Amino acid sequence: MTSILSAVVVLGILVFVHELGHFLCCKLLGVGVEKFSLGFGPKVVGFRKGETEYLLSVLPLGGYVKMFGESDTGQEIPEEEKHRTFMGKSPFKRILIVVAGPLFNLVFAWIVMILIHLLGVPSASTKIGEVQKDKPAARAGLLAGDLVSAINGKGVVRWGDLYQTIIAGKGEPLTLQVKRGERNLTFSLKPEMRASKTLFGEATFTPAIGIVSSGEVFKEKFGPLEAVVKGTVQTATLIKLTIVSLAKMVERVVPLDSIGGPIMIAKIAGEQAAAGGVSFLAFMALLSINLGVLNLLPIPVLDGGHLLFYTMEIIFRRPVSMKVREVAQQIGLVLLLSLMVLAFYNDVIRYFLKQG
Repeated sequence: MTSILSAVVVLGILVFVHELGHFLCCKLLGVGVEKFSLGFGPKVVGFRKGETEYLLSVLPLGGYVKMFGESDTGQEIPEEEKHRTFMGKSPFKRILIVVAGPLFNLVFAWIVMILIHLLGVPSASTKIGEVQKDKPAARAGLLAGDLVSAINGKGVVRWGDLYQTIIAGKGEPLTLQVKRGERNLTFSLKPEMRASKTLFGEATFTPAIGIVSSGEVFKEKFGPLEAVVKGTVQTATLIKLTIVSLAKMVERVVPLDSIGGPIMIAKIAGEQAAAGGVSFLAFMALLSINLGVLNLLPIPVLDGGHLLFYTMEIIFRRPVSMKVREVAQQIGLVLLLSLMVLAFYNDVIRYFLKQG
């Protein structure tokens, strides 16, 4: 039940942020809004304020903003209201309205990342939990419980920094400064190349010295300016990682069975909520980035598909024909539904059949 509630909270917030972007941009550019809905399908509750009806609908997996004159498919609009219709605006303004949704998701993730760095980022310390037998660290004399303070004279406080410094050395000899109780010790060793896999499952070789983290965690807080810098870098890194992941999926480097659906989201949301506020916020930021990037893909029925049509309208100086748009949207809908079926199928296999 906690997982389901956590997933509803996360998805509700992210959908609200996304649709709020469309909504506020409509208001800014003078486009009327008929409905603002969290969820699809029949209305659960709602109220009207001004010209807009605000709704909470029965299916929580999404939402929508219904604009005046959103399409030119025969909807009768009084002449005096045509300047307030979506299709009555220039292609550039329509592009701004469409981009606003995904952009709000990315900005929201950026703000959350800054907040996480202000609250304190959980980081693994450089304390060694295990020294593997007959590996460079063991041969050099390192022991479990040692705390690595520097590599080649460069201070390290996080396990991630320690790992990245070893990788960046490309197998060249290293000098480790280590704290063992009250003593400061120095060890020289040469990493060995080890077969491993990248984040995307690709085979590679990386330098390793044969140590395992103790799992000791400390919370690292940052001042406002540093939190903005680090939050910005982390957000940019996650956006890049999301784009690369999509490319790797198309290349079939990342298997299709790694795609997850609502069950996977609910499970992870529940786990992160149980882990604590910062972990939950980090998961929400990652999901917000995924939602923002995915919506910008040039697939009809997604925001990116509309961007493609309006960009073509600017280039060719005429709207894409209704017939072309209808066919493209049908193809896009089939692709989207196929992806949803695949995600749900993977969830069933992953969480029910394999555990059954």
